[in-house]
Amino acid sequence: MSLKILHASDVQFGRPYRPDSADALVALAHELSPDVVVVAGDLTQRAKVAEFVGVRRLLGRLPAVPCIVTPGNHDVPLYRFWERAFNPYRNWRRAMGPDLDTVTRMEGATIVALNSSAPRRAIVSGRIDRGQLDFARRSFETTPTTDARVVVIHHHFVATPDREGGRVLPGGARVLGELERLGVHLVLGGHVHQTHLSTSRSLVPGAGRGIPLVACGTTTSRRGRGPEAGHNTLNVVTLGERVIEVVPHRLDPEAGAFRSLDPSSFPRPGVVGATGVGA
Repeated sequence: MSLKILHASDVQFGRPYRPDSADALVALAHELSPDVVVVAGDLTQRAKVAEFVGVRRLLGRLPAVPCIVTPGNHDVPLYRFWERAFNPYRNWRRAMGPDLDTVTRMEGATIVALNSSAPRRAIVSGRIDRGQLDFARRSFETTPTTDARVVVIHHHFVATPDREGGRVLPGGARVLGELERLGVHLVLGGHVHQTHLSTSRSLVPGAGRGIPLVACGTTTSRRGRGPEAGHNTLNVVTLGERVIEVVPHRLDPEAGAFRSLDPSSFPRPGVVGATGVGA
C-alpha cells in the first residue's frame, strides 16, 4: 500500500499571501486526490485572528481528507510581546484546535506532528524537547510494523546549500537519532522557503541511507528564497513499500497552475536492497 501526501508549507496568510497561488493549490489538491494533506507551519504571517480566519477558509476548500498542520514561528506573535510571553498560542488554538502536538492515524499510516515553534526561547530557530519525543514514542508504540511512520516539524534540520534558510533546529542530531530509533520513515517540514531534500545521515552517522528529510518551499507567499525567490512550490510525496518518491511542483504564473518538476526518490528506511535516485 502506498500513501500519497500533498505537502505544502509557509502559507503566510497576511501581507505576503498570494490568493492566486492558493487557488492553484486547491485545484491541484482536487486533481490529485491525495490520501492526506500536510501544511508544515507558518500558516499566517503575524498570528492575527483575521489571518487564521483566512487560513481556515483556505483549508476548508481542500479535499475531504485528513489535513495535518503544525505551528511555525510566524504562527505566534512576534511584536505583541505581552501575548507572546503569556499566551502565544491563543489564536492558533481558537482556529486550529487545542493540541500543539498531534497524532493522526489512518489506514496504513501514522503521522505525528510536533510543534517546533518556541516563542519564549527561540522564535526563529525553534526547539523540540524531550517531552515531545516521548509523545512521538507513545504515538508509534501501537503502530503496526507495516504502517508508514511520518513526522511533521516546521523547522529544518539541515542547512540549505545557500544558507538562505537561517539557523538549523538546535539539537537536531539528537532529535533525528530518536526518530531513527522510533522507525520513522519520513520527515516533512518547511521554514526554509525553498525545496530542500536531504537525509538524517547529514547529521547522524550510521548504517543505511537514513530518514528522508523533505523541506517544502513557500506555497502561497511572496517570500521564496534562493533559487525559489519569487516562486511558489509544493511537493507531492508518495510513500511506497520500498521507495519514497518526491515530486516538487512549481507554480506557472501564466497558467495559474502548479507544474511538476523532476522527481527524486529515496529508499524507504528499513527496506533492504532498495536504491535511491537523486536523493
